[in-house]
Amino acid sequence: MTIEIHPDAKISTLADIEDSVRGTCIVIGPRSIIDSFVKIKPAGGSGGVFIGSDSKINSGCVIYTGNGVQIGNGVLVAANTTFASTNHVYERRDIPIFRQGHAKGLGIVIEDDVWIGANCVILDGAYIGKGTIIAAGSVVRGKLESYCVYGGIPARKIKDRP
Repeated sequence: MTIEIHPDAKISTLADIEDSVRGTCIVIGPRSIIDSFVKIKPAGGSGGVFIGSDSKINSGCVIYTGNGVQIGNGVLVAANTTFASTNHVYERRDIPIFRQGHAKGLGIVIEDDVWIGANCVILDGAYIGKGTIIAAGSVVRGKLESYCVYGGIPARKIKDRP
């Protein structure tokens, strides 16, 4: 079995969690909530999705397993956020991009107690430190410090959290 949902987790009947044909693991921890119209899709690599306890993924979010997505405990993800933990290979002009496969990457790591605003895009290689807040509409890549507020495209530090 490649999908493990803790009995205390709440998954909307309107969420779509696809099982992997490659054995990618999807784990959802206790008391976590996956809202309606959330899509978790094994695509673009062999990484898994691991969602800790007490996290909430709101309506319309998409998580591509790609190179892996780790979401810690107590993480709040607002509506329509995309976790794109994969990239297409595109270096060769003589081969269409869709035939060049996917690049190996670092995956996405979200530490505990993070709040991600609506309509964000979290890219492969993003590492969001503990207690960080991401403003709505931001595009995140690279490592973000703990206990800070970030926003923009690309996301830049706005201030430290008090």
